[in-house]
Order: sequence, then C-alpha cells, then structure tokens
Amino acid sequence: MPSPSYYPFVPSTPAAMLDVWKLGIMAFELWTTSFSTIAMRHGLWQSQSPTSARMIKENQRMVTEKLEAGLETGFEIQKAMLQMTFGGGTPWWITGRRTMTPFHRRSSANVRRLSRRR
Repeated sequence: MPSPSYYPFVPSTPAAMLDVWKLGIMAFELWTTSFSTIAMRHGLWQSQSPTSARMIKENQRMVTEKLEAGLETGFEIQKAMLQMTFGGGTPWWITGRRTMTPFHRRSSANVRRLSRRR
C-alpha cells in the first residue's frame, strides 16, 4: 500500500514559497479589482435608469458570473476533498490558487470591461 504524501503546513522549498507569493498577489489583485468593480457598478446604478436594457443586462451578468464562479470554486474544493479521501493531497497554497482563480479571472475581466465603457 503506498504511503500518503503529506505536505508541511509551512512551505519549505523555493518553488512552494513562490506559489505562496503568487497566492498572496492573486488575493491582493482580487481584493483591488473587486473594489473597483463595485465602485464602477455603483456609479452605473446611480447614473442609469434601473429599468434600462443596459442595467438589466449588467445586473443579470453580475449574478450569472457570481453563480458560475461559485460553482467552479465548489468543484475545486470537491476535487481537493476527494483527493484527501483517497490518500492524496495538494498543498494549501496550490488549492488556494485553484479556488480563487474563477473569481479572480472574472473580477479582472469586469474591471477591464467596465473601465472601457466610460
């Protein structure tokens, strides 16, 4: 029977430390792009009629993106838990990046898209 692979809680190799650094950068980018997106959408809500086709489309897009990102994140968490169940495992810094990627990708795209509209 193969022995399960265990990863230390604290990264000990340069590659693992780089992955932790990338996770931190991704978290910071997600934080800043989320605030920017919220501010730009808030500006749209103040300047547009709530029943206009553009606002309805933007609100539907916002809800759809959040649901899709939540589902993708849930699938990543399920994969990580199944790996642990069967004796495998992935370090937290890799799982963290995988679970944040759907929200990060959409938030970055929203900032680019909404900033062009002005």
